[in-house]
Amino acid sequence: MASDFEIELKDAVEPLVLALDVGSTASRGMVYDAQGRPVGKRAKVPHAFTTAPGGTSEIDPDQVVAEIISLIDQLTDAVDGHEIAGVALDTFSSSFVVLDEEGSPLTPCFTYADGRCARQVVALREELSEEALQQRTGTRVHSSYWPARLRWLAQERPEVVSAAALYLSMGDYILFRLTGTLATGTSTASWTGMVDRHTATWYPELVEIAGITIDQLPPIHHLDQPVEVAAEQAAEIAEQWPVLAGARWFAPVTDGLAANVGLGAHDETAIGASCATSGAVRVLVSEMPEELPPGLWCYRVSHDRALLGGALNDVGRAVDWAEVTLAIDQLDEDDLTDALTAEPHETTPLVLPFFTGERSTGWASSARAVVAGLSAGSAPAEVYRGVLEGIALSYARIASQLREVAPQPEKLYAGGSVAADRPELLQIMADAMRTPVTPVTLKRSTLHGTALLALETLAPDVRRAKPDRGPTLTPDYSRRPYYTDRFRRFEQVYEALFT
Repeated sequence: MASDFEIELKDAVEPLVLALDVGSTASRGMVYDAQGRPVGKRAKVPHAFTTAPGGTSEIDPDQVVAEIISLIDQLTDAVDGHEIAGVALDTFSSSFVVLDEEGSPLTPCFTYADGRCARQVVALREELSEEALQQRTGTRVHSSYWPARLRWLAQERPEVVSAAALYLSMGDYILFRLTGTLATGTSTASWTGMVDRHTATWYPELVEIAGITIDQLPPIHHLDQPVEVAAEQAAEIAEQWPVLAGARWFAPVTDGLAANVGLGAHDETAIGASCATSGAVRVLVSEMPEELPPGLWCYRVSHDRALLGGALNDVGRAVDWAEVTLAIDQLDEDDLTDALTAEPHETTPLVLPFFTGERSTGWASSARAVVAGLSAGSAPAEVYRGVLEGIALSYARIASQLREVAPQPEKLYAGGSVAADRPELLQIMADAMRTPVTPVTLKRSTLHGTALLALETLAPDVRRAKPDRGPTLTPDYSRRPYYTDRFRRFEQVYEALFT
């Protein structure tokens, strides 16, 4: 096994939970024991979003359902007859699929990255008070949220709207297909941008403004409210997967919530930072902030918790761009590491890494990347470091607003593919954010978090095992003047170009 945290089936403590994750590049699944330890091997089915000029980003929802069924087949076969007590699912956030009266999809699944509703975003910002909307729903007007997308659908595909019976997120559709039950998790609903963050219910006025009705939306289920499986589907599940005959099924949660919990940031004492294709800085709070800073979102995730933070479109995307454009693979790895771990220098180009637009903190959807201070003498490694500094400063912008409303967290846990592949970023983050950063080396922390959330109900009294973590990186305070100046210059360039 890869670590002591991962175990074989013979060492598992029951009850077992089957966790499923639908991400941007694949669907994945794994079985976890009552202590939250991964049991056996993960299963994975790769996929890709269909993209096109103009902002298209979508995926076939029935393809994803087939992937999930394949994962369940593999994972239930692997438990050798051991009963599984629960099935939990997370998906990428802000997904959207329309069903007809028969429960069949009328559209592909539009993903969070689909930007075709940009014109409707502009119109809604003129029509609504965005500040009031944020204080009520915890979200801004943005292309990743449903109100603008529903307006776009009504204008561009009125025949779909006229035939629509249900509007679901991807996870809701998967649950519906497998269990026959309509339900959405509180976090999944909140990521539509149409939930009142104070009451954890659909916000009627905004639903009406978006052009639909509440009876076209699924009921909201909190984390401790498993769904009832329809009788016909229960019989089919028991026949197809006997080890799931007595399993409790949970409404889908968003990958952002699951990732934070999986990293170990499950309360106010810790910040979670995801460093993958996209990124986020989040803290899970039990007391809802009354007033939100303009750059943050606040998603209600259950009756007793909310997730406060901000997101970055481009972390892995920015790193990938830099590696390809600067031909980083042609550099000596030791020389590159030395450049990334050296004392910061003012000749390093300043990079605003908005390759696919900005979410937090300014919500400038049309923003694009900027490189300032580039000279004829700027070496590829130096520009590459500028990209990593730009990512770290983007995290720091979110963290500065987070500190205004969240209790002061004692630690920051960071994980994700970029944190694993380019660990030098984490020291730069610690210096720029002035916060100790602990890398979480556990693979698939999102799946882990999905399992842990279900185990709160399935095995509340069992002590959870601690995931693998690396040594904590502490800020080098001698670098504070450099990053203070970088932060100031970052904001100056941003203000000049995007406001």
